Amino acid sequence: MTRARESYGEDTGTRQASSGRDVPVTAEGLPEWLSPVAGAAGTIEPRQLSRFLPPESGGRQSAVLILFGHGPRGPELLLMERAGTLRSHAGQPSFPGGALDPEDGDPEGGGPVRAALREAQEETGLDPSGVQVFGVLPRLYIPVSGFVVTPVLGWWREPSPVGAVDQAETARVFTVPVADLTDPGHRVTTRHPSGHVGPAFLVENALVWGFTAGVIDRILHYAGWEIPWDRDKQVPLDWRS
Repeated sequence: MTRARESYGEDTGTRQASSGRDVPVTAEGLPEWLSPVAGAAGTIEPRQLSRFLPPESGGRQSAVLILFGHGPRGPELLLMERAGTLRSHAGQPSFPGGALDPEDGDPEGGGPVRAALREAQEETGLDPSGVQVFGVLPRLYIPVSGFVVTPVLGWWREPSPVGAVDQAETARVFTVPVADLTDPGHRVTTRHPSGHVGPAFLVENALVWGFTAGVIDRILHYAGWEIPWDRDKQVPLDWRS
């Protein structure tokens, strides 16, 4: 993680965003409850997050925004649900995010941070100026799509209205209280017909699984927020998932 911290300027200042504004990556001024997440982000190793790591070469560079806010029920996460008509991952909840564009800049520098904020704005209408980026996690890999994904951690310091910008791509945008994510009653394990087994969450009338659920699961664990849950409680997936 040392390389990531240096690349994204946590210790050296700011990077210039494609929109013309600086994007500082700093944990200063965060609410106390986010300190465990910021602390874990500074030390966590790639294999502590996932067994699927990027290949030495190739893969499509992308980024997601893991945005923490504070709502009526306390800390919460921003998620979106993909439209049910999409060819891949239809109806699946996810973090806002997508592939890097050339104007985002260097994938080894500030490109993923800018891409995460840009994609979140395009998909949810989020105002990036209200987001404090406080960490960047190691790059992970999604074998089924070939995406190399950089998770970008943000604090929603100044909340702005959000919603599905394009209904053809996004069915809805919603927040999930962290209390619901840690509630053992909302936690299950999914089993895909391919044999893949992973953590999942039954929250906000949605089944959060796959890459998104895996990252949330690891954040809860390394932040010390995880509550023991029944890993034998399984939800089957079908081949369309």
